[in-house]
Amino acid sequence: MTVPQTAEKKKITLDTVTLTLPSGAIKERQVVHPGHAVAMLPIEGDFCYLERQYRFAVGEWIYEVPAGTMDPGETPQETAYRELIEEIGMAADTLISRGKIYPAPGYTDEIIYLFEAHDLSPSDAYAMDEDEQIEVVKLSLSEMEEMIQDGRIIDAKTICLAYHYFRGKP
Repeated sequence: MTVPQTAEKKKITLDTVTLTLPSGAIKERQVVHPGHAVAMLPIEGDFCYLERQYRFAVGEWIYEVPAGTMDPGETPQETAYRELIEEIGMAADTLISRGKIYPAPGYTDEIIYLFEAHDLSPSDAYAMDEDEQIEVVKLSLSEMEEMIQDGRIIDAKTICLAYHYFRGKP
């Protein structure tokens, strides 16, 4: 599959590095640099908003929290505000940081910053990217927890954010 790149889209880079392991062995490894991203758990009372999104890399529709990549010069908070509007058409007055995760540190240096989003309101600036296939789904928080437990939610960033929300800690 060929995916055209445009000047507006961020490029993923791949480096081959030579490193010395703690054992003294010298190895060559590849590191993917996709840039950093944010993920938000939008909460409204006892409900949350998730996306059911088609992910071509795995060939499946999956449930996940809204997320997106950081533009150059943006802070994680600025990206979270922007992406929440772009992904689900809602603006958040309050973002609570829930830390960060390394989604796949075996081959990438990507960081995903995690946020809870509260005090939501519809936004006129809603403009989903044309290459995305997203259905916004409003669920009770208990239903989201059940979907994680029974395997309907398998997205790592979503599970991490839910864990932090239900545990109440960053």
